[in-house]
Parts: sequence; C-alpha cells; structure tokens
Amino acid sequence: MPPAAVRFEHATLAFQGHTVWRDLSVAFEAGSFVAILGPNGAGKTSLLRVVLGAVALDAGRVEVLGGPARRGNSAIGYVPQHHGFDRDLPLRGRDLVRLGLDGHRWGIGRPDRAADRRVEDAIRAVGAQEYADAPVGRLSGGEQQRLRIAQALVGEPRLLLCDEPLAHLDLRHQREIADLVGGWQRRTGQTVLFVTHDINPILPLVDRVLFVVRGRWAAGAPEAILTSEQLSALYESHVDVLRVRDRIIVVGDTADAGFEIEEPHHLPHVGGERHATEAPR
Repeated sequence: MPPAAVRFEHATLAFQGHTVWRDLSVAFEAGSFVAILGPNGAGKTSLLRVVLGAVALDAGRVEVLGGPARRGNSAIGYVPQHHGFDRDLPLRGRDLVRLGLDGHRWGIGRPDRAADRRVEDAIRAVGAQEYADAPVGRLSGGEQQRLRIAQALVGEPRLLLCDEPLAHLDLRHQREIADLVGGWQRRTGQTVLFVTHDINPILPLVDRVLFVVRGRWAAGAPEAILTSEQLSALYESHVDVLRVRDRIIVVGDTADAGFEIEEPHHLPHVGGERHATEAPR
C-alpha cells in the first residue's frame, strides 16, 4: 500500500465549546484524489487548516507528508476559497503567481531567472498566458481561479489543498478548474484534498470521499459512502440515494436531515430541489 500523505488518529476539533468533529481516524494515501464533503459548518475548511498547521487539534494527532503539521510547509500548495480582487488592485496575474514562491518574504524580491521560469511554466500549465499581464481585479472568476491554481502549483507541491475552488463559478468554468486539478494530479502522481459542495464536476477524479456531518464522519470509496444507509446514519435521518442512468441522486428531508433550503451547500441540488445532489457512479 502507498504511504499516507495525510493521517489523522483519534483527532477531535472543537470551537467555542462546540465539537466540530470527533475521533477522526483516517489516512489518505499518497497519490490519491480525496473529496471532502458535508454541510456548512461541518469543519471541512477547518480540516484543511489543521493540515496547514494553522489550527491545532483539541485531541489526537495529525501527520502530514511523514511529519507533524506545521505552518509554511513548502511541500503543500493551497487554493483558498474564491474571493474577488479589487478592480484597481495594482497586481498582475504573474505577480499573483509569483507570490507562491516568495510571498512570505518582506520587501521587493530580487531578480531571479529560475523563479521567473517557474512562474511562466505554472502560468502555461493552467492556460493563463493570454491574461498573465492583466490586472487580476479585471479578470473573470474563472481566470482568477486559474491563476490561484498556478500560484499553488508554482512551488511544485507534493500535496494540494483546494478549498471550494468551484464556488461561484458557472458550469463551464467548474469543469475547466476540475480538469486542471485532475490533470495535474494524474501527471505528477501527487495528492489532492478537495473541499466542495458540488461533487459532480470532480467525482470522475475521486478515489476517496470523506463526509463530515455534525461531529460524525465516514470515509471510503465514493460508492461506499454515497449510499442511503451511510448518509442516513451520518445525518441521523432518512436519506435516499437513487441511481438514475449513470448518476446518483441523493434526496433528504429538509426538516430532519439538515438540508436547509437557504443552505444548499449541505448537499448540491439537482433541478429545482435544493436538498438533492447527483453524481456519476
């Protein structure tokens, strides 16, 4: 079996007296693509922050790439949640990517031809050459996300953390971003932890799923986790998982299962029902 890129052992995380998740014991193999799913407030982003060394566990331990989690680990690339830039921000696309190499330093970086080549290679890898010299605030959400991915990859990481990089993008851009991340993972054989509220664009890429709900969790292959039995147990309410052609549709009771109409991130919706999700087999 491949070694674990990330391993949690009896890990518990709490915030202001509220248990986010408890006794999490799971290992993500090196070279795997892991989808992290669950309702808003389930601790998906917090899990990534633990891996980054930015948040400490209340109990248990975490091992990242063979060592303890620590801030500033250059072997980790991070794509944060999408937030637009100010339209007048004097920052070009390539400047944003360059921050992935020397953003931790004070002052103006010295000329570095090797670093410049790495920036150019990262920009080319995500297909952002046409707008690399444009102000980032004037770019579309999809173009900004491509540059954020380039920024995360320019350091040649062994582990890539993606925190809802598909949010606020239309379907075409979602597929483009999913293909970029999946293509990088296949080419390099490195590991991806991908937080998302819409699994459809990435499910063909996914090896394992971690689903967290109200302090509970389940991990395994998508076909083992996305079942009526497993999701009903997690939500402590009846959830139906239906197979329609080549897709899985998950439908839950909005009153009992935690699928709130105003919070469609609990599970992605299909058609006009905000409390449903669908995914390929």
